Amino acid sequence: MQKVIRIAYLILVLDITSLFAQFSITPYLAKRLGFDTIWFGYLQTTVGIIQLLGGPVFGRFADLHGARAALTLSSLSSALFFMILGCATNVPLLFISKLPAVFMHGMPGVQMVVTDLTEPGNRASALGRLGLCFGVGMIMGSSLGGSLSTRYGESFAAFVAAAGSLLNAALVVKFIPAHTKKRAETDSATDKNPEMGAGAVFSLSEITRLMRFPGVGEMFTIKIISGLPSVVFQVMFSIIAMNFFHLKAEQTGYLLSYFGLVQMVIQGGVIGRLTGKYSERTLLLLSIGTASIVGLAQALMTNVQEFCVVVIPMMFSLCMFNVITDTILTKSVASSDTGTMLGLCSSVQALLRTVSPTIGGFLYQNYGVLSFGYIQCAFNLLLFLYLLKSNFRKTEEHQS
Repeated sequence: MQKVIRIAYLILVLDITSLFAQFSITPYLAKRLGFDTIWFGYLQTTVGIIQLLGGPVFGRFADLHGARAALTLSSLSSALFFMILGCATNVPLLFISKLPAVFMHGMPGVQMVVTDLTEPGNRASALGRLGLCFGVGMIMGSSLGGSLSTRYGESFAAFVAAAGSLLNAALVVKFIPAHTKKRAETDSATDKNPEMGAGAVFSLSEITRLMRFPGVGEMFTIKIISGLPSVVFQVMFSIIAMNFFHLKAEQTGYLLSYFGLVQMVIQGGVIGRLTGKYSERTLLLLSIGTASIVGLAQALMTNVQEFCVVVIPMMFSLCMFNVITDTILTKSVASSDTGTMLGLCSSVQALLRTVSPTIGGFLYQNYGVLSFGYIQCAFNLLLFLYLLKSNFRKTEEHQS
C-alpha cells in the first residue's frame, strides 16, 4: 500500500511539472499570436468550462472503473493537450489544444488513490503531503517551461511536457492497482443503498444525492466564496507578471518556482503538524482569516519584492484551505463515493476558473491590480465572521 502511495506522489510530481511548464508557455504563445487581455481571458474561460464539465464525469469514472483507468485517461489526455499546444501556430489551434483538458485531472486522480488507501483519521495529513508534491512539480515545471521556451521556443517546451505525460501514463499502468477502494466497505455501502455505485458515468442523480449529505452544500458554498477572489488573481497572474511586474518568461518561471518552494516548506513542515493538533473547523477559520489579511497585503503591494513576502501567508492559506475542505468533504460520504466527491471539488475550481477570467479582465482594466486584493479581503472577512458566529451558535446549543 505504501509503495502505491509513493508512486502516486511521483505521478503527481510529473503531472504538475508538465502543467506548470504549460503555464510558462501559454501566455507568451498567446501574446505572440496577438492576444490581448480580453482574448486571453476567453482562452482561460474555455479551459474552465471544459474542466467544469469533465470533473464530475472523471470522478464518477474513477468510482466505477478504478483509479488506474482514471489516471491513465488523465495522463493520455495531458499528452494530447501538449502535443496540440506544440503545434499551435494560429488562434483556432490554440483553442483546440484546450479540448483534451476535459479529462486532465491528475491531482483529483491521485487524491482518489491516497483517499482510498488511508484511514479517515490520517487523511488530512496524507492529502497535505500532496501539496509537497505539488510544490516540487511547480518548481520543476516553472523553471523547465520558462528556460525551454526562452532558449528553444514554446513548441519545444510543449513537446517535452507531452513526453512527461506519456511517461506518467506508463507509470500508472505499471504500478497503480486497477482498484484501490476497499472492496468490503464498498460492497457494504452498496448493500445499504442499492443506487450507490450504479448507473452511467454521467449521473445527475448521483451528484444530487451527494449534495444532500449533511454539511456538503455548505462546504461547497464556502469553497466558492473563499476561492473566487484567489482564483481571479491566479488566472490573471501571468498578465500581472508581464504588465505590472514587467517580468520576462524566464523570470516568471523563477517566480513560480519560488511559489513552489514556499508551498513545499508549508506542506512539509506546517500543515501536517497543525492537522494533528487542531480541529478541522479551527483550521478552516485560520485559513480564511489569513486569506483576508493576504488580500489586504496584495492591495497594498507595489513591486515584486513585496509580493514575494505576501506569497508566504498566501500559500499557507491556500494550502490549508484546500486540504481541510477536501478532507471534510471526503469524510462526509461513503468510501465508494470519494472519487465522485473529489471530482466535484475539481469542478468547483473549474467553475471558478470559468468566471474568473471575465471578472479579472474587467477588474484589471478598470480598477487595476489592487482591486483583486480588496475583493479577497472583503469576501474572506465576511465569511470568517459568518463561520465564527456559526461556531459560537453551535457551542451554545451544545452547552444548552
